Amino acid sequence: MKSLADNARSFTTHVAERADEFRALEAGQYPQALFITCSDSRVVPALITGARPGELFELRTAGNIVPEYRSDHPTGETATIEYAVRVLGVSDIVVCGHSHCGAVSALVRGDDLSRAPAVRGWLERAAPPPGPAMPDSPDLAEAVQQHAMAQVERLYAHPCVAERTEDGTLSVHAWYYEVHTGAVRAHRADPTTGDQWFRPL
Repeated sequence: MKSLADNARSFTTHVAERADEFRALEAGQYPQALFITCSDSRVVPALITGARPGELFELRTAGNIVPEYRSDHPTGETATIEYAVRVLGVSDIVVCGHSHCGAVSALVRGDDLSRAPAVRGWLERAAPPPGPAMPDSPDLAEAVQQHAMAQVERLYAHPCVAERTEDGTLSVHAWYYEVHTGAVRAHRADPTTGDQWFRPL
């Protein structure tokens, strides 16, 4: 914790050196995108994208899960999505899964989560399980990519997302990030054949 506190103290000096840039943040936030990703400490959205303060609105959940939309039971995740889309007017949403994801591993391998009942309940209720992981695949690449696409489909069921994608003012993307290489792949689909794959950005 000491190193974190030391960095927080030195950050004040860093901000002072870029006073104009940070003072502009007083006027409000105008992020380009909502970035939905895992709570995993190895995934740092601003580091991956190079975003400056004010450029990304972030939603982090265990397993980058987008809960099923329910108008009678709003959640913090649903509120964050709605705020980003309807109030902040982001033009893009990125759902970013990552390699070696513990949540996806638990889903596809049936890990015993009896000692973490809240985690077990979250995974059971909030995510359709991806397909089985490839044998000897510690990075879980295929399963994580399937999982990211399932969360994208969940997003389309949110009315605010459906409205904006239908009128062409919002785009939704699925990314896959490798924590051990830093490589980022984005989902692509061939409109003529329907073939789908993840390719390097």
